[in-house]
Parts: sequence; C-alpha cells; structure tokens
Amino acid sequence: MLSVRHRSLTLPLIANPAVPLSGMVGVQKSAVFDAAGAVARDWILPWRIYSKTNAPIPELAADVAALIDAAGFKFPVVGKPDIGCRGAGVKLIGNRTELEAYLSEFPVEGEIQFQRLSQWDAEVGVFYVRHSHIERGEITSLTLKYAPYVVGDGFSTLAELAAADPRAGELQHPYGERRKAKWELLIPAGEPYRRLFSASHSRGAVFRDAAALISEELLAVLDQIFADIPSYHYDRLDIKFKDIGILRSGRDFHIIEINGASSESINIWYRNASLGQALRTLLQQYHTLFKLGSANRTLGHEPLGLKTLFSAWRFESQLVKQYPDND
Repeated sequence: MLSVRHRSLTLPLIANPAVPLSGMVGVQKSAVFDAAGAVARDWILPWRIYSKTNAPIPELAADVAALIDAAGFKFPVVGKPDIGCRGAGVKLIGNRTELEAYLSEFPVEGEIQFQRLSQWDAEVGVFYVRHSHIERGEITSLTLKYAPYVVGDGFSTLAELAAADPRAGELQHPYGERRKAKWELLIPAGEPYRRLFSASHSRGAVFRDAAALISEELLAVLDQIFADIPSYHYDRLDIKFKDIGILRSGRDFHIIEINGASSESINIWYRNASLGQALRTLLQQYHTLFKLGSANRTLGHEPLGLKTLFSAWRFESQLVKQYPDND
C-alpha cells in the first residue's frame, strides 16, 4: 500500500501546500485563485466572494449587485458556493429577481463565489500535474464536457422533448427536478433549449475523452500559469474556450475553476472507458498524490491527521445539504 510505503496515510494532503488540505475537501474554491499571481489571474475569470448574513434579502441583493458592478461584470453572472463540489448549488443568475431567489435559498454565513460569465459555451476538463523539482508539467488528460440540450418542434413540451431524447430519457429525475417550473413549456420550432448549466457528470452532463487534442502549445501556457501559483502541483482545471483548434494553440480560454487534490481525471466517465481503464487511472492518481506529498514532506511540509480531514469533510457535507438546487 502507498500509505505503508510512504509511512503516512495523509501525504496527499500536502500535494498542494499552497492551499489547506491540498484542496481535498472543505476548502474554499477561491483559495487557489487567491494564491495565484498576476500572470495566472489573467487566465481566470474574475470572481468576488460574498458572505451571506441574516439581513433582509433585498438588502443582500443590493450588496451583491454593488459588488459585481464594482468588479466590472453584469448580469448574467454565475453563482456558486465557495465550498462544495460536483456542481452543487451552481446557478446562472440572469437578473436581480433571480439573485434574490438564489440568496433566499442559500444558508446564512455561507460564502458565495460570484463569477463573470464566459462568452464561450464550450467546456473542457484538463488534468495537469507538475512535480516541484521539474519546470515542465504534464497534461495527463483532456476531456470535453457537453451540457445536453433539446431542440423544439413547436408542439412538444420540454418534458416530452426530454423523454424522447436518448440521454435525457434515462435521466428524467435530475432533469425534471431542476426544470420542473418549465417542464410543460412549449419550445418553439428550431429553438435549442439547454437542459442544464453546470457541466457536472453527476448532474447529467456528457463527457468525451479527447486526449488526442493535448498539445505542446497548451502545455506551455499551463506551465506559465502554474509557475505563478507557487506550491500548487496537482489539479483538474475546468476551462471555457472559444474553439478547440485555438485552445490547442494555447489561446482564447478562461479558467472557471481549479479543483483540488480530490478531483478525478474525468475521462474515466467517458462512456467508452472500461472499468479497468478507470481503475488504472485512479490508482495512478493516488500514486502521483503520494509522490508529490512525499517530495513536499522533504521540503518541510507536514501532513495533517485524519481527524482534521474528517472534520473538513463533515463541514462540507453539512453545507452542501443546505445549498440551492443547481441549474
């Protein structure tokens, strides 16, 4: 076992010393953004953090509106819990009314990350690893993320269109729960209707392994970005991009999230991936985490205990239960 070989069960918690617990669990999404320098921040979509209080909702909404206006971005904006995973509580907020509804459903003292909406819809998950003694990193996987949609025919409801779709027909529960207010809506002929905003597999998104699209040019840009985030070595980036060819050249993309040590290489969720491939990928990730943690231990970083990890997990689990339904 890796823990026996390295004489520690919690070495992965120092794989990314830049953030608490390597971003494993119970850690703010914005922690790694805060650790980024000017070069890295140029690639990250602007964000602001807001802590909800028990003040009246209209007052909170006015505060948030002023916050995002000062940051230079307007509605629609993306609202997401600053602590959480798998798309929990993520919503596209189109106006002041929707903002008030989102705030009313959010737990008091919870922290919300408001982020500018990218002008690009296409999304990809890129897994990047860089060992501390090596200047160049490695892109270990690249996975395209598709948010399913239906196209209206002018006479069928959203529920009927979804039921007739091969993917959505198998996932009526998650789609129906999130779209129940519009389930009987007639979609005009030829009009596409996006069934979810958050491209999370657990919420119904479709993933496609695109390792063949990994390029030296994209890697070179990621090396520059992570050279500007000291002591951060292992992550999956969620990226919005303009065009796949341009992305491969290392241009015209936005980082919307930098996930921590608990993130998996999402190509394992591609429908053509075998169980054996998925297990090998996960085992390789654990091996990498322990190797990074071991190297960082020699630099003086000490891993925290299981009690701290459990407390962080319990804290996040309780928060997630209180979040609004995601889009």
